[in-house]
Amino acid sequence: MIATSYAKRNISCLNPRGLTRLSSWHKTARLPASANASRRCFHDGKDVAPRRNTNIAESEYLKEYKGAYNVSTNASFFDFESITDHLNTETVAAGFLVSTRRLSDSLLFATLRKGIGKDVQILVRDPEMVKKVGSTNLYSAVSVTGTLQLKRQPKNKAEGSKEGPATAKDVELVAEEFVCLNSFSEDIPSGPDRVHPPTSRHLQIRFDPKLQAAILFRSEVLKFARKGLADFTEVETPILFKSTPEGAREFLVPTRRAGRAYALPQSPQQYKQILMASGIEKYVQFARCFRDEDLRSDRQPEFTQIDLEMAWTDGEGVMKRVEQFVKDLYCNVTHPAFSLPSLDQAPFYRMDYDEAMTEHGSDKPDLRIPGLIHRIDHIVPKQLLGMITHLENPIIEAYKIRLDGTPQTIQTFLRDFFKTTEGQIFDQNPHGVPGISIYDPRKPLEGLQTFGFEGAELIKDFYGSLPKGRLDSEEEHKIASTLDEGDLLLLQARSDLSHSGGSTPLGDLRRAIYQAAVSRGLLKADPRHLYLWVTGFPMFTPENGVDPGQGGRSKFSATHHPFTAPKTAADVDLLISNPLKAKADHYDLVVNGVELGGGSRRIHSAEMQKFVMRDVLKMRDERINDFDHLLKSLAAGCPPHAGFAFGFDRLMAVLCGTDSVRDVIAFPKNGSGDDLMVGSPGKIGSDDLKPYHLKRD
Repeated sequence: MIATSYAKRNISCLNPRGLTRLSSWHKTARLPASANASRRCFHDGKDVAPRRNTNIAESEYLKEYKGAYNVSTNASFFDFESITDHLNTETVAAGFLVSTRRLSDSLLFATLRKGIGKDVQILVRDPEMVKKVGSTNLYSAVSVTGTLQLKRQPKNKAEGSKEGPATAKDVELVAEEFVCLNSFSEDIPSGPDRVHPPTSRHLQIRFDPKLQAAILFRSEVLKFARKGLADFTEVETPILFKSTPEGAREFLVPTRRAGRAYALPQSPQQYKQILMASGIEKYVQFARCFRDEDLRSDRQPEFTQIDLEMAWTDGEGVMKRVEQFVKDLYCNVTHPAFSLPSLDQAPFYRMDYDEAMTEHGSDKPDLRIPGLIHRIDHIVPKQLLGMITHLENPIIEAYKIRLDGTPQTIQTFLRDFFKTTEGQIFDQNPHGVPGISIYDPRKPLEGLQTFGFEGAELIKDFYGSLPKGRLDSEEEHKIASTLDEGDLLLLQARSDLSHSGGSTPLGDLRRAIYQAAVSRGLLKADPRHLYLWVTGFPMFTPENGVDPGQGGRSKFSATHHPFTAPKTAADVDLLISNPLKAKADHYDLVVNGVELGGGSRRIHSAEMQKFVMRDVLKMRDERINDFDHLLKSLAAGCPPHAGFAFGFDRLMAVLCGTDSVRDVIAFPKNGSGDDLMVGSPGKIGSDDLKPYHLKRD
């Protein structure tokens, strides 16, 4: 029997809508003019102006509100490990009232819900209670006390014939007491088909089971991460940092000291390297990071990283540890709302940056996409070349994909695709529009007439002689090396320059066509999670005029950050002779076209770090001095070290099968960086700016 504190059975509503009209007595009282004007003081109440008399509505409101303190806080129905052990005993169930079904004046069924899939049926027989429950707004917070019993069995089954342990679906709570803890306002639109706006994020979370499941799943993954990384030392690093040119734009936090400001950390990068010099061998932090960058579906101005650093190792050691963590995660974390595919226990595939950019057109390849990109400018006729680009001596790349449809179906699909906002971007490529051919044996030159007779034969010969790719199965190679009815052939020109950045124009088109084809049912969706490491990134990238970089005079900046070590001793030599040819010991973890995280071996020598900043990046002395704290730490015999950081929001998006990190964050920012629920960022008045020595333009 569960004890309760009720002196008698009653029915009450603790927050009726009609009792919300309050007078002003609750506002802060003013002191008499003779009172001390100190802004902060303690007093015994003698000098406080007397409170105005409260009206009856206020008294009733307070009386009923205080009734909430009498609600039992003992273990409730939703906390029971074994429901069977509590049958025929007094039980409390508190939750949201999600449905009522009144059969007569003395019979009503209701459903209480707490969390996802945690429901209990309520049986009400008392006529007065039937009225009360029936008049309570759905979705109100309520508490019910009664006797837990098995539901009545069908006539062909004997009473109490339930076999095995009872579940929530087998029982009902016969109500003896009903308390409305907080009524759901009638002013709030509700209903099963209601779509709540971002300004009501609390309602989105409550009424969207998948969103709520994602938030709960996120918590479970965090719990596993702490357990799976228990051999690391968890250290919290400061949020109020200082501005240093790591590579991304920063958020500044003004102070009351003129000319002084904090910066929110882009990552704990410098602090964790200092920890390596401090003797902490393995560091982990579930870190909040901040970057003032353009927002996309996979970006937020503030985000969470699982941040790692390991001393006495190199990038190889870190990659092995991260890889094992991911495999353990897939084996040990489950959620009924999300189905995770099994991972191959073989080592993750590895791909060089140049290979990724050349064959996939992206530094984060999606290995599910069939077919590779090939360079074919040596077989493209001049007439066709002039149709697709104005560039002189361009690189012409081709991509072939086999879709499940007739040439006419594919033609319709392409026409619809290039009408979309995403598709129109490819027609506006300054290097030229894509060339498109659909293989059709019934048409002249089999649909390859834009190549001309000789060019069409060369294209068929080219694909017919393709070697088998490293990842291709026999069937995949057969498709890649033949032309069949409905095959789509895409051509795209680009400048004949070394790869830089994250993708090529044809790589972007390849990915977009694949996603659109899957959406239209022209390709089967591939449920696999295909992980790989991308390595061999260039250590430096020419400045693009968008990213702030490190502000040096070299006209290039660190591809990732200026603390990344060269990949080999030969790359150290290239820092002197040809820095843009030097490779970095950097590695990105990619799955299905999503960069989940990245890391690198760090420069552990203070003199080497100064050399990169001063002589390679050509940073000004005052900017180098901004890193004096790090340089001093490295000079104190800092051991070799390497690290990695998971983008935790992106990881959760992959695990939950969504393209947007906003679907796995409780209170995300929108594409403009606004939190519409609370209205941030908020406006600041001139008076608020003065203490920080700021003023409006």
